[in-house]
Amino acid sequence: MTIGVGGSSAEIELDRLVDMTAGSAPIGREEYKTRITRVQELMRDKDIAALYLNAGTSLSYFTGTDWHASERMVGALLPADGVISYISPVFEIGTLEQYMGVTGEVHGWEEHQSPYGLLKDMLTSLGLTSGTIALDESCPFFISNGIALAAPDFEFVNGDRITVPCRQIKSENEIALMQRAKDMTLEVQKAAARILRPGITTKEVGEFIYQAHVKVGAPAGSYFVIVLFGEDTAYPHGVKNPKTLSENDMVLIDTGCQLHGYISDITRTYVFGKPNARQRQIWDIEKQAQAAAFHQAQLGSRCGDVDLAARACLEKHQLGPDYKLPGLPHRTGHGIGMDIHEWPYLNSGDNSTLEAGMCFSNEPMICVPGEFGVRLEDHFYMTETGPKWFTEPSFSIDDPFGDKKHHRL
Repeated sequence: MTIGVGGSSAEIELDRLVDMTAGSAPIGREEYKTRITRVQELMRDKDIAALYLNAGTSLSYFTGTDWHASERMVGALLPADGVISYISPVFEIGTLEQYMGVTGEVHGWEEHQSPYGLLKDMLTSLGLTSGTIALDESCPFFISNGIALAAPDFEFVNGDRITVPCRQIKSENEIALMQRAKDMTLEVQKAAARILRPGITTKEVGEFIYQAHVKVGAPAGSYFVIVLFGEDTAYPHGVKNPKTLSENDMVLIDTGCQLHGYISDITRTYVFGKPNARQRQIWDIEKQAQAAAFHQAQLGSRCGDVDLAARACLEKHQLGPDYKLPGLPHRTGHGIGMDIHEWPYLNSGDNSTLEAGMCFSNEPMICVPGEFGVRLEDHFYMTETGPKWFTEPSFSIDDPFGDKKHHRL
């Protein structure tokens, strides 16, 4: 049996897990002020008069105000010079004020009124009657279109030109929160491996992972979870009718949690039983491809070249080329932070250069149709001296969590 896989129960493993969040703290008010100052500098550099932040991640990132997007317009208007203000349905103002991080005046609209016209009035009150306004890239079309029709004298552009440069470079505080969240998920991954038994369903494992994330301190449990067995592991994001676990099946578990707004995302793949020669071969190639991507990720390198390094490794073993199967059907990795998929991306077409503070997944999955898939996913962040792992990569197919290795040490 693979070391660290099977032999326990959900009850035993949940009892072993402890809250791991001691000492972690949410982003503080001073950091939000620094973020606003930074984005305002970019706005002035790019001759952007104001930025509209719709409810969602960017609003939370810049203001600490958590609000989910809906059919009702809620957001914030940040001028290149001046203070932030908010827009909200009148009946939501009292609630919105409770969630505010960076405070500001709230402009309210009643249900029969146009919030888009109100936003134009807010611009006018700032002395803006024309110019370029950046809209948060996640702003839905009905809102962006409504604003453009209500304020035709302005030019509207995608706000990613000023929000992305801010959000893709993580601070020490952000990296610390991500480190803790990933440490938590890795412990959950280890516990999930130990509860496996023949006949267990993916639903049972998923429910355990949710409970385990709560136990280690993630208030909302799992942010997501993918559990796959056997041939199903060849489908990166799962199948409609997943199989139960059988002896010698490949197991793929991809999951994560959220801590103070920051996300973990770790995948482990191993065999429940004894690996055969084919499983061992593909698993070892996957580990080599993950290592090749990591070593290519140097300051100043092109993001796309990290993806190409993983693919070159696979091609040496007659996998691929490009997205052909057997091989790697998707990008090698993605940025991560408050959203699980952020910029930049480790795909061959991304010309962004690697900078200190960027954070990425590294997951050059190998899919072998009709047989199985192997995805080893760990994350790294760029330091002033190069890449650094958040979590130690899987050790070997026989000892995926390094239990025997660490015991020897």
